Amino acid sequence: MVSPFRLNERDREICLNRFGTNVPFFKVKACMVVDSDLRSITSDWVKYLLEPILEKDYQYVSPVYSRYKYNGTITNNIVYNLTRALYGLRIRQPIGGDFSFAGQLASYYIEQDVWDTDVARYGIDVWMTTNAITNNFKICQSNLGVKIHDAKDPAESLGPMFRQVVHTLFVLMEQNEAHWKAIKGSRTVPMFGLQEFMEPEPIQVDLERLVTEYKTGFRQFKGIYKDIFCSECFEELKRCAAKPKTKFVMPVTTWVHVLYETAATFHSWTYNRTQLVNLVTPLYLGRVASFINRTRKMTSSQAEEVVEEQAQVFEDYKDYLIQMWDKKAKLRH
Repeated sequence: MVSPFRLNERDREICLNRFGTNVPFFKVKACMVVDSDLRSITSDWVKYLLEPILEKDYQYVSPVYSRYKYNGTITNNIVYNLTRALYGLRIRQPIGGDFSFAGQLASYYIEQDVWDTDVARYGIDVWMTTNAITNNFKICQSNLGVKIHDAKDPAESLGPMFRQVVHTLFVLMEQNEAHWKAIKGSRTVPMFGLQEFMEPEPIQVDLERLVTEYKTGFRQFKGIYKDIFCSECFEELKRCAAKPKTKFVMPVTTWVHVLYETAATFHSWTYNRTQLVNLVTPLYLGRVASFINRTRKMTSSQAEEVVEEQAQVFEDYKDYLIQMWDKKAKLRH
């Protein structure tokens, strides 16, 4: 999703002249934003996204979808886990792309100095969700049913999205360190909209390519991995590199170590941070391959239970994140 507030200079000048700089930017009760490639939007989506704000005084509405088990792999394997463990709210789709927010929150967003950065591109969704959480805006979710859009094979379509989302996540961790360090456990978020789960249409994935990318990346970067990750984590990554594609399984605890130790390294990194995020890409592809192998015979609803199990492990290991975060921060100084 591209930033909903990305104005050209002429439009920005008109808005500022009309509203001024110190009054609410949007004199509306609610604003709804949706992805441009949607093929499943209905009038009910408008109701489910706007009604909680207009009638129940919520200020941020995040979507919940029925998605095919191999769709939304960045959310399932990274963003949901980190957002839940860090900030204590079980917001299932922090980068869903379809959401709504109150005018008061819109005014807060527009005042932030991020609109000419990469955050305002693929990082915008998680930035908006995280800021709604950390600034104590009233948040809920709405189940919109099946989301059909231009879904892509995760083996073929990473690029800027992966880099910008992960980079933004890690920067937000630095900015909100005091907040997330004080959070223990997580709680559910009020849910509106549809009640049932509908099985979505499948998408094709290239398991062989995912595993090949992992093995190639491990051979290329294993020296750096050995420096970044604890010995237990590195040895498991090494064992994974020897597994055939149909038996490729990366333990969830290893994946938790990878993300937490990468976040801690990012915090202390004095080199090119984008390059550090790039180094994680092959490991992410390996984790996706592992998820595919584990859930091959499951429905999307059953696979959702696996996602929830993984998120709980991220919560259980949060003390490890804090330990590594503080340890590597000291090494920087």
